[in-house]
Amino acid sequence: MIYLKSPKEIEKILYINKIGAELRQICYDYIRPGIVTLELEEVVLRYCIKNNVLSSFKGYKGFPNNICVSVNEEVIHGFPSTRVINDGDIVSIDIGLKKNGYYSDTACTKIVGKVDNISKKLVKVTNECLYKGIEKAIPGNRVYDISAAIQLHTELMGFDVVREYVGHGVGFAVHEPPKIPNYVSHSINWKLRAGMVIAIEPILVSGSYDTYVAKNNWTVITKDHKMSAHFEHSIAITDNGPVILSQL
Repeated sequence: MIYLKSPKEIEKILYINKIGAELRQICYDYIRPGIVTLELEEVVLRYCIKNNVLSSFKGYKGFPNNICVSVNEEVIHGFPSTRVINDGDIVSIDIGLKKNGYYSDTACTKIVGKVDNISKKLVKVTNECLYKGIEKAIPGNRVYDISAAIQLHTELMGFDVVREYVGHGVGFAVHEPPKIPNYVSHSINWKLRAGMVIAIEPILVSGSYDTYVAKNNWTVITKDHKMSAHFEHSIAITDNGPVILSQL
């Protein structure tokens, strides 16, 4: 079942996404060599209290934290911890907020200091893939069109996309139908309609797309321990084209 949103509902989803975008930027600016990732958990907690919003991740299916922080070979769902951020790392943050029954979702990856050329290119291409996908989020297209645009650009640039973890509907819950793969899947090919709100989130790797889940039962890691990057926006599909909800 696809949950179509009215213009008024999209306005409320936009509101919580603008707050999420501000928090994403605060966390992005905070990331630097020498901090431990647990500090970002505190940043998010203080922000949520100050702005009277809640993390939509905390407690979701047992997830223990307010933010996902994934470093280097960690793909998604990393726990904030005592891990120290070093010069040469790439750090992905994924933030979801909720208020009055409306949800946001956004993610980005930051280059910390001087990184190798492959990692630098990986982050750049992952962000480009996000916008390649957004361009295809128009009424009458299908999920296939978003997926194909992301996969094509990824492979042309020499990278690959993770298969097990995909984009999704969002707005009334953390995750809603339809799934939005970053690769072509003929079994997932919903038609896009005005009123849909979706989270497009390309997750690219510099090596094999094979992954495993860490002992904490959440953090996803590349099997070959090569780098991964992740960007995400929540998008409203309208008759006038895609509207990015989670940008400043």
